[in-house]
Amino acid sequence: KNADGTVDLYFGPTPPEGKPKSNWIQTLPGKGWFSYFRLYGPTQAYFDRSWVLPDITRVQ
Repeated sequence: KNADGTVDLYFGPTPPEGKPKSNWIQTLPGKGWFSYFRLYGPTQAYFDRSWVLPDITRVQ
């Protein structure tokens, strides 16, 4: 977890060097992928839509 409350996840065929392996999600070379987000125990902000899941941001 980052200081601002965000979490970095890394997608790829091999884990990135210097990053926690627990934040790596393995993908298969040459294959597409998609993500699902499952929320457990949502708060009122989810139901009144004042909280919105941000888009996935590609980083280098």
